[in-house]
Amino acid sequence: MGHPYVTAIKKEFTALANSTKAAGAKAYLLHQFEFYGLQTPERRKICKAFYKANPVNNHSELTKIIKEAFNEPQRELHYFAIELLSHHHKLWTSKTITLIEWMLTHNSWWDSVDSTNSNVIGKYFIKFPELLENTTNKWNQSSNIWLQRMSILFQLSYKEKTNTELLAKYIVNRIDTNEFFVNKAIGWALRAYAYTHKKWVIRFVKDHPQLSNLSKREALKHV
Repeated sequence: MGHPYVTAIKKEFTALANSTKAAGAKAYLLHQFEFYGLQTPERRKICKAFYKANPVNNHSELTKIIKEAFNEPQRELHYFAIELLSHHHKLWTSKTITLIEWMLTHNSWWDSVDSTNSNVIGKYFIKFPELLENTTNKWNQSSNIWLQRMSILFQLSYKEKTNTELLAKYIVNRIDTNEFFVNKAIGWALRAYAYTHKKWVIRFVKDHPQLSNLSKREALKHV
C-alpha cells in the first residue's frame, strides 16, 4: 500500500487528467514517461495548496514520499517530488545530498534534472557550501551523464558569485565528450555566465578550440 501523502496527490491529479494533453506531453519526452496531462500552472496551483494543507515534519518522511512519488510512472509526480523537496528546504540537512543524487539518477531526463537544479541544487550548495566542491567533483568524474551535466550547470544562478575555477575545470574535464546533453550544458553554463562576465566567456571559448560546435554556438549566442 502506498504512502497516504502520495495516494492523496495522485487522487487530485487523476481528477483533472486530460488524455489529449497527456499524449502530447508523452510524445514531447519521446514516450519515456506517462502523464496525467496537467498543464504546469494547473499542477503548481494544486501542489501549492496541497503542500500548505499537508506539511511534512521530518526529513525521513520527506525522503519516503519523494522516492515513492519518483518511482511512479507519471511525470507530473516526479515534478511534484522535486518541488516538494524545494518547498521543504527548512528540512534540508547535510544528508539531503544523498536524496538529491538519487533523484538525479532515477527516471532521469533533461526536464527532471534541470528542474532539480533550478529548484534545489543551486540553493542547496549555498546552504551547505562545505559539500559543494567534493560533491560536484564526484559528479563531474561520474560516468552518469546527468551528474556530469549538473556539475556544469549547478552555478547557473550564481552570477558574480560563480566559481570560475570550478566552472572551467569541469568543462575542460568533459570537453571531449560526444554526449549532446553535456555539450549543451557546457554552452548553456557559459552563455549564462556571459551575462555577468562576457569577456571571460569570449576568452575561454577562444582558448579552448576543442569545444564542440554546439557548446561554442550556445556560449556565444548573446555576446
